[in-house]
Amino acid sequence: MSSLGKATNIFWQECSVGKLDRQKLLNQKGCVVWITGLSGSGKSTLACTLGRDLHGRGKLSYILDGDNLRHGLNKDLGFKAEDRAENIRRVGEVAKLFADSGLICIASLISPYRRDRDSCRALLPESSFIEVFMNIPLEICEARDPKGLYKLARQGNIKGFTGIDDPYETPLNCEIEIKPEDGVCPPPAAMSSQVVTFLEERGFLHA
Repeated sequence: MSSLGKATNIFWQECSVGKLDRQKLLNQKGCVVWITGLSGSGKSTLACTLGRDLHGRGKLSYILDGDNLRHGLNKDLGFKAEDRAENIRRVGEVAKLFADSGLICIASLISPYRRDRDSCRALLPESSFIEVFMNIPLEICEARDPKGLYKLARQGNIKGFTGIDDPYETPLNCEIEIKPEDGVCPPPAAMSSQVVTFLEERGFLHA
């Protein structure tokens, strides 16, 4: 990785078919829906529900799931701060390409550090990066513990686990915030509807 970005004999190749052409073909506008929050907050559930709902509307999307990407693109990375930063950098660059292709890219990652999320935002036109904050309290996420990770972290078997012994920095200016009402988390369909409505109102579901 030390040699990344140091090549000087490279040139940007322009092609005749551009982003606007692809968006017209798909009848939608490319963007990145970046879902962030603690483990167990419902990020993947929202991503999959949103993908299904968009598909039902005839809109093309693709999900970049944090765990799935660590099986391939990011399988060489651990969970130290520098590895987390590189993990998010890579996903941000891939998400940018998907958005440029005209797709609605749904990125679902804990992405605990604000600076890393902001770096991904800076890769795209401001209106094309939609940060969705799953503002679900730690106690709810830990009670769910769908993968048993919180239990392992509390036992000391996982070090640097977000929310336990590593921080999660909440977004300061997210576009969408999803949180419980009267202590009850919204169902997947309601969460997805909130995002779809945002995309519709901002014109992403039409060319």
